[in-house]
Order: sequence, then structure tokens, then C-alpha cells
Amino acid sequence: MSVGKVLWVTMLAGSVSIGLALFGERWLDDNERTESARPSLGSPETIAETLPDLRLPDLDGREVSGSSWAGKVLVLNFWATWCAPCRREMPLLDAWQQRYENRGLQVVGIAIDRPDEVARFLAEQAVSYPVLIGDIDTVGLSKRLGNRTGGLPFTVAFDPVGRRIFSHTGELSQTLLEAEIAPRLAARN
Repeated sequence: MSVGKVLWVTMLAGSVSIGLALFGERWLDDNERTESARPSLGSPETIAETLPDLRLPDLDGREVSGSSWAGKVLVLNFWATWCAPCRREMPLLDAWQQRYENRGLQVVGIAIDRPDEVARFLAEQAVSYPVLIGDIDTVGLSKRLGNRTGGLPFTVAFDPVGRRIFSHTGELSQTLLEAEIAPRLAARN
């Protein structure tokens, strides 16, 4: 098979999986609203409401702990180099990091990808926030933080004391960040 065909099939498969993840997320939300009125037959899997003990390597292989950013509004963005919506939202996240870092914002990218691919990508599209390298366990962590479908990009934010304030599967928008993050930063003046 030619390189062009492999690339085309890979992009098609990625697009389909992202589309299904976004559809699934909306379907689960609608289903939850419908089922919330019914009595529960068992205990559903719960979403973590506080920042777990996060320890992941950076591109140099040094382990970084989530506690490094204690006291800040922490935005964790799970992404991959092959994910088009992930790449599109990175400039927005980078602009927010630069604009609001002096008001207590810390964006952290968590790449679900091979370190060499991440390093190559960041050499071309650098960001001002730290990027950590995730693995299969990190995908499980994203699900415990609210990413029920396992889709990318996935973003979850925590307040300065580590309480989960919102999560979102799919590409972020300026409007969403202004609604969910900006009010928490304004309180830190």
C-alpha cells in the first residue's frame, strides 16, 4: 500500500473515531438526563471530583507531579499529534496560558502519543505551557476525570484547591474558556 493511501486511511479512521466519540459523549449526556429520573439498580462509575495524584514524564523523561501547580487553576488538555482538533485548539490554549499565567492559570498538555512524535511536532508548533507524555494508564485517567468515550481532545480543569470545575471532550472554543475558566481567574485579582 502506498504512503498516500496509508495516510488517507489513518486520517479517515481518526476522523471517524473523533466523530463517534463526540456523538457518544452527547448521547451519554442525553441518556443520563433521561435515566436520572429512574431508580438506580447499582452504583454507576463515578467521575473523580478532585485532582488525582498525577505523575507523568516530560519530554526529557523527568517525572512531573500535578502538585507542582498547586494553588493555580489547572487546565489539563489530553491530545495527540495525529488529532486535527487537538492541533487546532493548541494556539488558543497557548494564548490563554500567556495571557492569564500571572492570574493563576496553568495549562498542561498531556500527549497520548510517542515522545519522538511529540518532540517533532512541538519543534514545529511550540507552546508556552508544559507538555507531559501519557500512556495507556493516562487514557484510563482521562476516563476517570470525565472522558467517558475516550475521545481526543479532552480537557479537564481544576480550581486552585484541586476541585474539578469542568470537563469537555472535543475541540475547545474561546466562548467555552471564557464561560468556564475566566470567572475563576477574575476572582484571583
